[in-house]
Amino acid sequence: IPGYGDSPPVEMAVTAQGRKTFLDRVLQELGMQRPVLVSPSMSGRFALPFLLAHGDWLAGFVPITPVGTKDYTAEQYRAVQTPTLILYGDRDTRLAPQALQNLQHLPEHRVAVLSGAGHACYLDKPEDFHQALLGFLHQLK
Repeated sequence: IPGYGDSPPVEMAVTAQGRKTFLDRVLQELGMQRPVLVSPSMSGRFALPFLLAHGDWLAGFVPITPVGTKDYTAEQYRAVQTPTLILYGDRDTRLAPQALQNLQHLPEHRVAVLSGAGHACYLDKPEDFHQALLGFLHQLK
């Protein structure tokens, strides 16, 4: 994620609008049409503004306890019609409850909880993660 960890700062990533624009440009450069956006943890700062502005560009959305869910209102989430799989580990007791509380307002959502997994549930339980993700992808139109 630009500007996080050891990556160099990106001026555009300072604001939610800039992060939305950045992700928009990445998807355009890659020539992606109706991708499924998978958003773990810190990537929520990019994915959520994009989802709220351009959710109709996505075939699906998979938030994995993303940060920033409290920055938006229930009404903003209710306006998004993108099929969503809210995915988290049951041992993520800090961020997951907050993310679920906010993301459950997305009208086209379902929830998958990975038993015995923490915040990085895809690392803790990779087979369960892939099974949930593939099940969601197969149900998309």
